[in-house]
Amino acid sequence: MKKFKVLDLFSGCGGLSLGFQDAGFEISLAIDNWADALQTFHSNHPNAKTLCEDLTKVDFPLIKNQYLNGEVDIVIGGPPCQGFSISGKRDPRDPRNKLSFSFIDAVKFFKPKAFVMENVPNFASMDGGKIKDKIILEFESMGYLINFQKMLASDYGVPQNRRRFFIVGLLERSKYDFPKGSTINEKVTTFEAISDLPENSLNDGSQYPLEASSDYQRLMRRNSNEVHNHMITDHTEKTKSIIALVPDGGNYKDLPQSLKNTRRVNIAWTRYDSRKPSFTIDTGHRHHFHYSFNRVPTVRESARLQSFPDDFIFKGSKTSQYKQVGNAVPPILSKAIATQLLKHLPK
Repeated sequence: MKKFKVLDLFSGCGGLSLGFQDAGFEISLAIDNWADALQTFHSNHPNAKTLCEDLTKVDFPLIKNQYLNGEVDIVIGGPPCQGFSISGKRDPRDPRNKLSFSFIDAVKFFKPKAFVMENVPNFASMDGGKIKDKIILEFESMGYLINFQKMLASDYGVPQNRRRFFIVGLLERSKYDFPKGSTINEKVTTFEAISDLPENSLNDGSQYPLEASSDYQRLMRRNSNEVHNHMITDHTEKTKSIIALVPDGGNYKDLPQSLKNTRRVNIAWTRYDSRKPSFTIDTGHRHHFHYSFNRVPTVRESARLQSFPDDFIFKGSKTSQYKQVGNAVPPILSKAIATQLLKHLPK
């Protein structure tokens, strides 16, 4: 079976690419302007090329000749979402929003058989929907049939209630049918995802101290015999004593009145609920805590909740690793999209 060649723009550490690779695609090149993320990408996709570059300055003809040997079947990517996210200013004039149009320029130049563009859910409603509509019109003018959908990662086997917005275009063939959720009624819980990982740090390369106790844990370990990126954060004794007062699934409302305002954000002092998928993994704000241990999750625990398998090892500082994990598309969600895309492509 032919392997379609993929160009990943704004690739980050490679969550979207990992899903496509697992579905049978070949990742040819990843472009991002963040060196740490590309170091992680290259380490985990050794057969793919990487380029550290600002997408608004990329010379696509040069890329085509030097990095891709003229071949691109699929373009994928998630332009930076800060300009669209509810955690940001949501300013349609934000210069970061221009990066979305760099993605359009790439599709216009390479004319791939299909593309997948990912962003935050708010993308659909920014500026009254005008930004989304403008982008879709651009793609349609190139001959692409477009479909778009908001997707909840936990509906597809990811132990995280993460919502993302996807636009998928197919070149003059058919409209893409989004995959139906496989775990809508039986979601993977936080306990099922990370309960085999210990309370304390493990040196990189350590053997698993506990047996896998769920199908999801066995899935995450399928190509791994050791643990990486499981270094805990040392909180102050005061912080740990406050966390200890919050029950599994609880938050600041469970604290004594005198402690409720010690952190002035709504999500402060929130524990994951062991019986449910986790909240959206952030990029290091560190307000969500383990459902049982009195600390924030480790990078490896966060990666598990994002559905990165244990043999996917993150590079760079611990702060950088948290950010890489938080910015990524969950690979299991990506694989569902990619597997469905194969059904629409020529055999």
